[in-house]
Amino acid sequence: MKSDPNRILRLLPIAAGSIAGTLLMLNRVLTPILTDSQARSDAVGVILTAVLILTGLLWQQVQPRQPDSTILEGTSGFELLPTLPDPVKTELAWASHLLLTNTVTRSIVVYYQGQVLLRRGILAPKAEVTPGAILDRVFAKHQPIYLVDTKVYPGRFEFDYLPANTQGIICQPLGTQGVMILGADTPRSYTKQDEAWIAGIADKLANSLELEG
Repeated sequence: MKSDPNRILRLLPIAAGSIAGTLLMLNRVLTPILTDSQARSDAVGVILTAVLILTGLLWQQVQPRQPDSTILEGTSGFELLPTLPDPVKTELAWASHLLLTNTVTRSIVVYYQGQVLLRRGILAPKAEVTPGAILDRVFAKHQPIYLVDTKVYPGRFEFDYLPANTQGIICQPLGTQGVMILGADTPRSYTKQDEAWIAGIADKLANSLELEG
């Protein structure tokens, strides 16, 4: 699991406020005679302590903990359909390398005209793609579908050709005849910029596949 680097920083105001409040209470209890100046100082201290604790609580909400990444189950590999023309193989290799190195994508499957053209990244034992309800919808609507957190989607079970513990999935259409399936190791991790970039790469791939027949 990937730890949150800001967790300790967000807890500092709460810890400092709690320690300060405890010291103020001890000082009040151990003081035999309370002077007016000390009473005013204690009041200021209580206010500052409350501000610290409130700041820490607000930080917990404004700066939520980032989702943890997961080590996907499977073996690392790179498989291309042997009968593909060399230009298409080069295009697929280039596109998949960009996605694996510049996004949270850890597993890629390219399915086109009923065939698996590419599998790359962390691979599941099953290589065959059997389209289910989600892929059928992608083919019908020609629109991408993003499963931001696979644990809450019953339809995730149709993606048995991805690692079993894949955390997020994007199904990006390749024109009207194919789809590129991306598996991520972190839920809720693809940004709008990532989605736009993936769509651009998919359009480029679809054009190359159509030109090569």
